Amino acid sequence: MSNAPRLTALDALHRSLGATMTDFAGWDMPLRYGSERDEHNAVRTKAGLFDLSHMGEITLTGPEAVKVLDYALVGNISTVGVGRARYTHICQEDGGILDDLIVYRLGETEFMVVANASNAQVVLDALTERAAGFDAEVRDDRDAYALIAVQGPQSPGILASLTDADLDGLKYYAGLPGTVAGVPALIARTGYTGEDGFELFVAPEHAVELWQALTKAGEAVGLVPAGLSCRDTLRLEAGMPLYGHELTTSLTPFDAGLGRVVKFEKEGDFVGRAALEAAAERAATNPPRKLVGLVAEGRRVPRAGFSVVAGGQVVGEVTSGAPSPTLGKPIAMAYVDAAHAAPGTSGVGVDIRGTHEPYEVVALPFYKRQK
Repeated sequence: MSNAPRLTALDALHRSLGATMTDFAGWDMPLRYGSERDEHNAVRTKAGLFDLSHMGEITLTGPEAVKVLDYALVGNISTVGVGRARYTHICQEDGGILDDLIVYRLGETEFMVVANASNAQVVLDALTERAAGFDAEVRDDRDAYALIAVQGPQSPGILASLTDADLDGLKYYAGLPGTVAGVPALIARTGYTGEDGFELFVAPEHAVELWQALTKAGEAVGLVPAGLSCRDTLRLEAGMPLYGHELTTSLTPFDAGLGRVVKFEKEGDFVGRAALEAAAERAATNPPRKLVGLVAEGRRVPRAGFSVVAGGQVVGEVTSGAPSPTLGKPIAMAYVDAAHAAPGTSGVGVDIRGTHEPYEVVALPFYKRQK
């Protein structure tokens, strides 16, 4: 097997734009094209264009596809209408999170599961195994799609100039088939930046043509290509979890403050149900560490793995940290003992190379767009 990173259909285009490339989950991906801060601010105020072709698409079809998903995932997928999408988790038997997913219902008996790049194979293997005995087919569609996202307040106008699809009628967490700049696409509206925006699932051979059409359509309103680096600061400001940081196999959805995605009321058993029922009970009686926001009083940036301290004791751990272009200060998400998790709790700091830097505990998200 080759260890060379996989290339997206837009690889040559990124290089022609002068992108700094990086290996991400086995893919060569654009980290930034110019200034991370400029790309971040463009998404917050105008629009940014992202290549997300590294995400893992898995299609389930067949009379019992919905039964597979209700058994394999913690969400109630049978209640998702055709054309709608749902955020959910796939867990181990012990309740640990294997990945967080978006599931699109494309038809009565057809679903697309979108997994994180780093977990796509794990999710594919788990779904294949869990589908045994059901009248359904699990298909690896990672090579069938390129994925381009346009995010930011100007994105509806940019996209509307290239499609006659009903974007006004496309709700948050929905998807509809349409044509964008002459290219057949599944147009979705989920986003991972805290801004309005769209994801366009297209055949890889149409990716360059679509990217160029979007670039041209967005030129007058300040659209810029945006890399993974600003995607991370955008999602951090929006308080959105990242697998491997806020979500891991050692945490259940209840530990992560995402117990709402687990639907015990659905019919039948699902993988991890017993362990998750126990986790829900534990969380109700003896809350685990809570995921909170931390805002720096100084300039030093906390990083994943740094200890959160109070009164000389370790009371938590940073899961993600970065300078926030929107707030103008370093920010972090951290799991903190319940006693120190209330917004405004005083005396909390982060141990940055031996110095306890003062931080303010705040409720997530750090940033919420004005509707």
